[in-house]
Amino acid sequence: MKKLKSGIAAAAVALTCVTGTTLAKADGEPEPRSHSGTLPSGASWIADVPRRWNGTVILYSHGYGELVAQNAPDDETGARLLDEGYALVGSSYSGPSRWVLEHAVDDQFGSLAALEDEIGPPRRTIAWGVSMGGLVSALEAQEPRGRVDGALTTCGIVAGALNLNNVQLDGEHALARLLLPGQGVRLVGHETPEQAEATARTLRTATAEAQKTPQGRARIALAAALMNLPVWSPDEAAPPAPGDHTARQEQQYRILVDGRFAQFADGRRQTELAAGGNGSFNAGVDYRALLNGSVHADLVRHLYRRAGLDLAEDLAALTRDARVRAHPRAARHLARTSMATGRLAVPVLNLHTTADPIAPVENQNWYARKVAEAGSTRLLRQAYVRGGGHCAFEPAETIAALHALEHRLDTGRWDDAASPSRLNTAAAARGGTPRYTRFTAPRLTGALGEPGRTRDR
Repeated sequence: MKKLKSGIAAAAVALTCVTGTTLAKADGEPEPRSHSGTLPSGASWIADVPRRWNGTVILYSHGYGELVAQNAPDDETGARLLDEGYALVGSSYSGPSRWVLEHAVDDQFGSLAALEDEIGPPRRTIAWGVSMGGLVSALEAQEPRGRVDGALTTCGIVAGALNLNNVQLDGEHALARLLLPGQGVRLVGHETPEQAEATARTLRTATAEAQKTPQGRARIALAAALMNLPVWSPDEAAPPAPGDHTARQEQQYRILVDGRFAQFADGRRQTELAAGGNGSFNAGVDYRALLNGSVHADLVRHLYRRAGLDLAEDLAALTRDARVRAHPRAARHLARTSMATGRLAVPVLNLHTTADPIAPVENQNWYARKVAEAGSTRLLRQAYVRGGGHCAFEPAETIAALHALEHRLDTGRWDDAASPSRLNTAAAARGGTPRYTRFTAPRLTGALGEPGRTRDR
C-alpha cells in the first residue's frame, strides 16, 4: 500500500486531505481512491477506499520502525482487502521516539476521523495491528471510544513494554554475567545510538565465541530460555525433534545472532527515550524460579549436565548480581501507556505464529490471563499458525482471521469461526496453506507476576 514520504507529509496541511486520481485497472475496475493528510500531532495518515466499498474500515496499526504512514501489512494483503471492498486507513504515529504508545491510539483515531470527514461514517470499523501495532489495537479494544467494533491483533506484543524489556534484560544479563564476567557490560541507559550498538556487538561477539564450546552452548541456552526464544528458527521449514537437544540449541543460537541483539538494543533505547528513562529491572529477581517456569528448562538442564557445569551455581550468580533497577517515573509511564489491562469492550481475535523470535508466543498466555482476570474472556479468541518467524503470515491466513472476527460481530457468537479447521478451510479457499493448529501458549517466563518476578523494582 501507499506509504507517504516524510517530506510530503510535512508539506501536507493539518487535517486536510490530498485526494489521488481515480484510474482504471486493466479489467476496467476503477482503482481505489487515495486520501492522505497530516494531523495536528504531526502524524501523517493515508487511506484507500475501493469504488465498491462494503462499509467497513480497517484501522491499521503498523509495527515498530520508521514513523511512516501505512494502512496494510503488505501490498498483497492490502490489494486483497481492497478487492473485497474494505477501506484502509492508518497513520505514521507521532512522538519523540519510535516507541509511540503514548500517542498512537490518538493518532489512529485522528486518522479515522480525518477519513470519515472525506467519505462519511463507516458501517463498521475493525482495528488491525501488527507487532507493536498489535499492542496498539489491543489498547483500542479496551477503550474504543465508540469508534471501533472489533480488533484483530497479529504477532502482537500484547504483554506490553514492561514485560518485553524485562525478559530481554534477563537474557542479556545471563550472557553478560556468564560469558563476560567482570566486564561491566552496560545493558540499560544507553545515551547514544553508538552506545547501544556497542553493547549489541559485544554480546553478539561473546555469544558467537561461546557457541564453540559445550559450556558456552549451555549458557546460551539458559539465556535463550530467559528471553522466551523458540527452538525453531525462521529459516527452517520444520522444527527440530523434541529430543534433539543439539539442534534445538543451535536454532536458538541462530535466532540470537541473526540481528536480535541489535533489535533489542535499539528497541530498548527508543523505549527509554519515550519513557524518560529505564523502565526495566532485575534487582530482586530469582533466576532459579524463572528457569523453573520456562518451557525450555529441560533443554537447559540437559546441556548443563552434558557440559559438566553447575546450573545451580550459575543461577545463584545471576540472582546475586542482578542490580538493575527501574526509574520509577519511566516504569509508571510504560505501565500507563504500554500495558494492556485485559478489560475488553469489543471482541478481539489474536493471531500468532507458534515460534515467534521477536514477540514470543508466550505473550498470548500472559494476555489471556489478564483478560480472564478482567472478566472479558467471552470477548477473546486466540488462533495459532504453525510456523517460525515474526508476523510470518500468508495474506489468506490473516484475511481468514478477519472473517472469523466478522462472524462474531455479525452474530454475537464466536461459534467455531476461530477454530483451526474453520480457519484452514477459509485460508485454503483463498489459496493459502492450511497451517492453523491447536496450540497452548506457554507462560511468559520472567513476566510481571510470574514466579521469580513478583514485584516491581
